[in-house]
This record gives sequence, structure tokens and C-alpha cells, in this order.
Amino acid sequence: MQSFFMQTMVSGRYLLRPSAHSAQAPLLAGFHGYGQTAEDELLLLSAIPGAEYWHCCSIEALHPFYPSRGVSGASWMTSLQRDQRIEENVRYVDAVVDALNVELSVSDKLVFHGFSQGAGMACRAAILGSHPGSGLMLLGGDIPPELALLERMGRAHIARGSRDRFYTAERYDRDVARMSDAGVQVTATLFTGDHGANEEYFDAAGRFLRGWRSIVGSDLC
Repeated sequence: MQSFFMQTMVSGRYLLRPSAHSAQAPLLAGFHGYGQTAEDELLLLSAIPGAEYWHCCSIEALHPFYPSRGVSGASWMTSLQRDQRIEENVRYVDAVVDALNVELSVSDKLVFHGFSQGAGMACRAAILGSHPGSGLMLLGGDIPPELALLERMGRAHIARGSRDRFYTAERYDRDVARMSDAGVQVTATLFTGDHGANEEYFDAAGRFLRGWRSIVGSDLC
């Protein structure tokens, strides 16, 4: 049996919430978790204190399906044709950022945020994409083990809920060490919670975003 691939056109979907304070602003691009939608990630981004000073974009995965709860969601990839899916996903994110640079007045700072399965996508977009990230924010999801050149990230925020069964303490410690060993300025947040965000996480994520104030403009507070 021979296996072939046929390239075809598939439409991707993203949501945009422009900065509420300035026409020119940095870009915060987010990737949702397994079975979620772009709306879920945009709600998460919007809840981070200080995110209103950023152009917030939530990018939806290309592969819709019905999770067990029966509500349509999407997945970034599975182990099937893994390398092909990674290449397609990175090309898709590059196209979204290209479009945003045309639609908006975007500063030269780009931070990728990923939750759960979206954390791996955020890492790949930042490292493999044509728009290297200035920063990286990961919540409840790990850095893909095959990724190298982590030193391209200037700053990173890695967060885990203390009771998270999916993103284990071992993976969390490993990821923090990998970033630190690569010379990345990494902020590690272990908060009291499960697999998802809560107020403790939002406070920590907001402090990380405020840390960009001296980089992207004094009005970022």
C-alpha cells in the first residue's frame, strides 16, 4: 500500500480584540486547549490584567470535532502525520500574523500564549514560525520535547495548577529547567488550582505582562 498527500485549501478562523487604549500596540496571540474554541482562549486572554493594552488574537485549530460533551471543539493535532500537521499549523499561524500586521498597527513585540494542548502550538509558533516571539506564556501545557533553539525566547512565563493531573509537576520542573538552561528569563508560577486558570493565575500572568511596560511603552500598566 502506498500513502500520498494532497494539499488542499482549508479555512482557519481567528478572533481579534484590538487594544482599548492605543491604535498601535503589541500583539498577544493565543492558542486554546484540546476540544476548545477560539472563544475560550479569547476569554482567557481578556481576563489577564493589562491585556486591554494589547491587541489580543485567539487562533482556532484547524481540526474541528465533537468532544464527549457533544459541543463542537477543535484540536491542533494528533500523533497521526505529526510532522505534516506541525508544518501546516505553523504556516497557518504565520498567515494569521501576516494578516494582523496588515489589519492593525502592531508594535514589534509579539507574545504567544498557550493553554494545555495550545501550549505546544504556542512554542512551535514562537520557535519555528516566521514571526519569532518576543515572549512566551504557557498554562497547563508543556514544551514539545523535540524543540530546540529555546534561547530565541527573551522571556517566558510557565504556570501550573498544583492539582493539575495533565501537566504534571515533573513536566513543569523540566520545562522551567529547559528554559533556564537556554538562558531565557523565565518566570515560574505554581498556583493553587487544577487544569485551568483562576484568579491566582491571572494575577501572575498580569504581572508578567506588566513587566513589558519598559519594553513596549510606559503606558502599559
